[in-house]
Amino acid sequence: MTDPASLPERLRLRVVALVSAVLPSVVPVPPALRKIAGFAPARRARLGGSAIWAALADDDFRHHAAVQVAALPVADDDALDAAARAWLSREDGWEAVVADASAALSDDEARDDQDRAELGRLTAQVAALQAELGTLRAQHREELDRARADHKVLRQRLGETRSVLRSAQEERDAACAERDEAVAAARTVTAAAEADVRRLRSQLDEAEAAVAAGRRDTRSERDAASIRARLLLDAVVESATGLRRELGLPAVVGAPGDAVEAGLAGVEAAPTSSGPATAASLEQMLGLPRARLLVDGYNVTKAAWPTASLEAQRSRLVAALGPVVARSGAETTVVFDAAESSARTVMPAPRGVRVVFSPEGVIADDVIRQLVAAEPRGRVVVVVSDDQAVVRDVVRAGARAVPTSSLLGII
Repeated sequence: MTDPASLPERLRLRVVALVSAVLPSVVPVPPALRKIAGFAPARRARLGGSAIWAALADDDFRHHAAVQVAALPVADDDALDAAARAWLSREDGWEAVVADASAALSDDEARDDQDRAELGRLTAQVAALQAELGTLRAQHREELDRARADHKVLRQRLGETRSVLRSAQEERDAACAERDEAVAAARTVTAAAEADVRRLRSQLDEAEAAVAAGRRDTRSERDAASIRARLLLDAVVESATGLRRELGLPAVVGAPGDAVEAGLAGVEAAPTSSGPATAASLEQMLGLPRARLLVDGYNVTKAAWPTASLEAQRSRLVAALGPVVARSGAETTVVFDAAESSARTVMPAPRGVRVVFSPEGVIADDVIRQLVAAEPRGRVVVVVSDDQAVVRDVVRAGARAVPTSSLLGII
């Protein structure tokens, strides 16, 4: 079953779906799949399925993809999902898992053939019933046409009767109208005189009321305008205070002109921040909506556990980040430097924590800069690093930098 062409169609589709879900995280991405990696997950599998399947012929790419797929949640009691993962990872016993899944799929296809045969029989039966229904409909149309003809005759007779009745009613209405016009003419003259008297009295009352109301409004408008302005000002001040307290915003340090003054003095201005970063302020920032946490891996581990091996440092840091992510819900990525190594270690990580090794020849600092640049302006992005070059660049890009001591204070 090592031949990809011998896999059942459903198993191939599941392999492609798993790889398309993690394609952006696979490093390096083959040139033929770089454009597809930018698609949404559903479009990757639909539009780039053939290209992804062709790329899996490369064992290196298949191995990298299997590492990323292993981090995806495993569906319970899904033999097809287990077979697809086994085919990708090629661990011991994978051929038996794939063979069992293929046999099960073959049985399903046999049952599908039986279902299709039954469907064909039922379709023929439905066609016969539809033909019988067509005959009944034709008979019904003939009866309906006869009923419509009888109905048309009756409507004509009813129309003639209504016409005669309408003429009699019109004559009666004309006589009543002449009588009403005479009565109305007499009443109109009387009503006109009474209306003139009432109108003149009403105009006099309105004029007196308008004078009195104008005097009251002149006094009250000045007081109402002052009250509205004061209430609006109090509402704006209280809203700003509540928003600052809700977001837990620290006091702002520095001024916009600091960079200009530092340039005139011939020195480079330090990147401004929103205040000293402490463990408490880091917890507040990670608790903000849609927060993003980027950790300079070895920069933190070498400060915390300098005597431990690199593997032990990585394991301790990744495990310690699990409770932090569980509390805050922040999207977390740990970047380890692997610029001088061609091997990549598969690391188990807690839910919500993603581990990334920098590509060969690329340092972790550059990967962190790329991740910050990829985020939209305005999103809360927190970078943990003591590397001042990294701190300066990420702050200029709109991120918030905190020292490693702040992270070590909450893990």
